[in-house]
Amino acid sequence: MRLTGKMLMVLVPVVALGACTTLSDQDRALLTAASQNAEAAKQQAAQALQAAQAAQASAATAAADAQAANEKADRMFQRSLRK
Repeated sequence: MRLTGKMLMVLVPVVALGACTTLSDQDRALLTAASQNAEAAKQQAAQALQAAQAAQASAATAAADAQAANEKADRMFQRSLRK
């Protein structure tokens, strides 16, 4: 049983490699198309990441501006109460 398992572990990769070398033109075209699609998806993901980072920076700036405006409004309100 152990010998059979070891034989299978050795033969499966060899058979898989043999199958890869005998790909048809159609299979190679599909693999090429899949690779190109994956590269395009990777580029789109990178662009989306850049857009998300820009949006995050903009949101952080807006939050800081809002906080500053809120603090200014609070100071103005406190001054009006003192008068």
